[in-house]
Amino acid sequence: MNDRPKGRRKTPVWQAIAAHLRGDIAEGRYKAGDRLPTESRLAERFGVNRHTVRHALAHLIQEGLVRTRRGSGAFVAATPTDYPIGGRMRFHENLLAAGRLPEKRILQIENRAATPGEARALAVPEGGYICAYHGLSLADGQPIALFESLFPVSRLPGIDVALQQTRGVTQALDLVGITDFVRVSTRLTAVLADATQALHLHLQEGDPLLRTTGVNAVPDGAPVEFGRTWFAGDRVTLTLDG
Repeated sequence: MNDRPKGRRKTPVWQAIAAHLRGDIAEGRYKAGDRLPTESRLAERFGVNRHTVRHALAHLIQEGLVRTRRGSGAFVAATPTDYPIGGRMRFHENLLAAGRLPEKRILQIENRAATPGEARALAVPEGGYICAYHGLSLADGQPIALFESLFPVSRLPGIDVALQQTRGVTQALDLVGITDFVRVSTRLTAVLADATQALHLHLQEGDPLLRTTGVNAVPDGAPVEFGRTWFAGDRVTLTLDG
């Protein structure tokens, strides 16, 4: 004899698992960017098979709470950071305004000869020396972009040392006497991550990136920086700062 009250409906197990994980995320047990336990671990936790776990995760993906990376597992989806691009774009100020903690990590700083295209962008003689600053930008500890900033050494003596001391372009330029500059050109291009970009940004090779290419100049028009930045496409929303 079945003693279950008539009309009572049983919640599907995958829905219950999704609700538990949704609660874990809401209560901060897993934060934006965190990797969730593997399907096997979740199956052990809830006493079900991996197919049931996969069904629950698929539902959370549809809700936008979770995303997967090929070969890496499931992660709590981070809310994309609004990043204005305009005449006075400043990395730290932009992220602080978005409520995120900014951080930059130096990958390499070197003085080298400019390529023909770099020389034109910076208005220096072809083969003239430039300072190349390669780094990684993070928001709340999560990598959001790779960048390459190039500076004319002849107009900015000591810029390499200033970059080592400050790790911020605005502060470094201030140290070498550039107290004000504006963005005079910006180009946006959609590209795919190569193997090294994917490694730094914790992505998969072939994932979408947004590449910006721009020139910053002092008020009299002399270029002081030629920069290229590769943003993780799912972590940043680029907005035009009018």
